Amino acid sequence: MTTTEIRVRWGEVDAQGVVFNANYLMYADVAVTEFMRANGIMDHCRDEFAQTFVVDAHLTFMASARFDDQLTLAVRCERVGRSSYVLAVEMSRDGESLCTAAMTYVRAVDRVSAAVSDGFRARLGPPSG
Repeated sequence: MTTTEIRVRWGEVDAQGVVFNANYLMYADVAVTEFMRANGIMDHCRDEFAQTFVVDAHLTFMASARFDDQLTLAVRCERVGRSSYVLAVEMSRDGESLCTAAMTYVRAVDRVSAAVSDGFRARLGPPSG
């Protein structure tokens, strides 16, 4: 598992003063990129990472983040299949869970499903369970 800190910017909140829902997907994307960097995927498997695409994203909201909140984004690998993997992103503020995202990625080469390499799989870490 890796963690990333991010501060909520003014442009990310809506008229109600809370983070607009779609921005949680942006936060998840930032966290996943940092997860990939921390696990060496950006250095050793960048081309393969560029061949993976989000095919499903499921968000669950528990509480709202607001302007200037410092958020902690924790990413862990939930599952690795032949050509897909699922990353879980937990977004929290001071230990309070705000939102979780389950992101399913599929590797495709020339629009055809392709197996995730052993090296890539190992860098994702062991699936939590």
